[in-house]
Amino acid sequence: MKVSRLSDILLKSKKITPDQQTDILRDMRLSGDTLIHQLVHKKIFDDKELAQFISKSSGRPLIDLDKVDIPRNITKLSIAIMRTNMAIPIQRRGSSLTIAVVDPYDIAALDEMAFISGCQAEVKIVTESQLMRAFERIDGTEEKLKAAMADLEADDPEVIDTREETDDATSLVKAEEAPIVKLVNLIFLGAVKRGASDIHIEPYEKILRVRYRIDGVLQEIMQQSKSKQNAIVSRIKVLATLDISERRLPQDGRIKLKISKTKTIDFRVSILPTLFGEKVVMRLLDASNLQLNMADLGYAPQELKWFREKIHQPYGMVLVTGPTGSGKTVSLYSAIAEMNKPDVNICTAEDPVEFNFMGINQVNINVGIGLTFPIALRSFLRQDPDIVLIGEIRDQETAEIGIKAALTGHLVLATLHTNDAPSTMTRLINMGIESFLVGSAVEIVTAQRLARTNCKNCTEPEVIPIEALIEAGAAPEEASSYKTMHGVGCSTCNDTGYKGRTGLYQVMPIFPEIREAVYAGKNSDEITKIAVKCGVQTLRMAALGKVKEGKLSLEECLRVTVGDE
Repeated sequence: MKVSRLSDILLKSKKITPDQQTDILRDMRLSGDTLIHQLVHKKIFDDKELAQFISKSSGRPLIDLDKVDIPRNITKLSIAIMRTNMAIPIQRRGSSLTIAVVDPYDIAALDEMAFISGCQAEVKIVTESQLMRAFERIDGTEEKLKAAMADLEADDPEVIDTREETDDATSLVKAEEAPIVKLVNLIFLGAVKRGASDIHIEPYEKILRVRYRIDGVLQEIMQQSKSKQNAIVSRIKVLATLDISERRLPQDGRIKLKISKTKTIDFRVSILPTLFGEKVVMRLLDASNLQLNMADLGYAPQELKWFREKIHQPYGMVLVTGPTGSGKTVSLYSAIAEMNKPDVNICTAEDPVEFNFMGINQVNINVGIGLTFPIALRSFLRQDPDIVLIGEIRDQETAEIGIKAALTGHLVLATLHTNDAPSTMTRLINMGIESFLVGSAVEIVTAQRLARTNCKNCTEPEVIPIEALIEAGAAPEEASSYKTMHGVGCSTCNDTGYKGRTGLYQVMPIFPEIREAVYAGKNSDEITKIAVKCGVQTLRMAALGKVKEGKLSLEECLRVTVGDE
């Protein structure tokens, strides 16, 4: 929550009382609304009246933004930054940038706008309602979503629920004119068109916010009135066959939608009760976009060679680590897709199964009925498996069964949540697994992240001081050879400068030196030093390698990786 000096100015001017100020600041913390929004919403001020007061108190002119023709791409400012700072550039003359704002006392916002644009800011005052209309004019969110809907529905104007699909596919909704139905369809189809990985529908005190996660970063798409909240959530619950009457407990479900004659997408639905209602998060599982060719995932040639050698061994443990959303599942699916042959028995335990594959026996973990990872794994070992995939090692029991399977002639692939590859070894030991078992069973560990790549349509050279590259971790003798690039923002990348993602990998085979370090109980820092001497790249090294090639910006490199000590 950002609080400007405006509340104190209003208090000193006796426009609000101390009790009103306390009430407003409390509600700002709860709702995330701006001070201006709260003042107007509580009917303390009329929208225009408040703007006139601010104009007079700040000595800045008040303008009618509805009558201003706002040029696009006059700065490097994205629509997301404008919305965050509640300000919009309307004119540029040389190094002077005229910015329309609702709150000129939010100095941090003005400084950020000036810094990113590289201009001196000249401020003019507008009403909040005019600013929001201006955002919609230049962003065209609703129009873009409607265009996405029209485009995706070109082959088939109906969104089909394939759970209920018969020979004559039934429509998801009979009454297509229902506003809520159209709105939910719009949200689904807009996410598909923009290449989003997740949809967030978030309730606050006065509004309902919709955001998409695109290339790993959340972007606000629209705000809806609070009155539509229950209808939207209920609509999604019906599609996911959840209990629409239950609003006090979390629920999980799945929606399978056929959005055209040739495209079907799964949405994994999670509903969580929050202070102001139920929040819905939907993960898009688009099998047509699943990249299963390991050579295209972003591995360096040597890393790919190491990884392939280990997954084609008859036994041992292969671990893939990283935070949620780092692409671990795709890496494992790529590995088993390469090994999926008629003479191989592959069993997987996943929570949940995201994509299904012909020829692979996939088990959906369901703790509610007692089907846990340990129980599934014990059953697997009686099913004569060649390869076992564990969706996630969460506890000592799961780790022990996986380790024992790897030591008794099975190839075990699994994921784990750790910061890097060396710390995976100590994590298993901290779980209670003996160090000699960890050192003997684990054959290779891969840590990974996903980084946004520069938009190919608007990428241009970026001048970065050699000192900054060296401080980031570049070798001094190589810093001058870096071809630093960045995206400046365009319609293709929605003015972000980024389009698509690539993997950053730290692939650590368990060399004899590393195995000895594990047996000796060395910590992760010591194992890291040994691994680097053996030719293993850290995640920061991997990111800098892509910066050198011009695929990543230095800003993105620093965002997704930490420096090496």
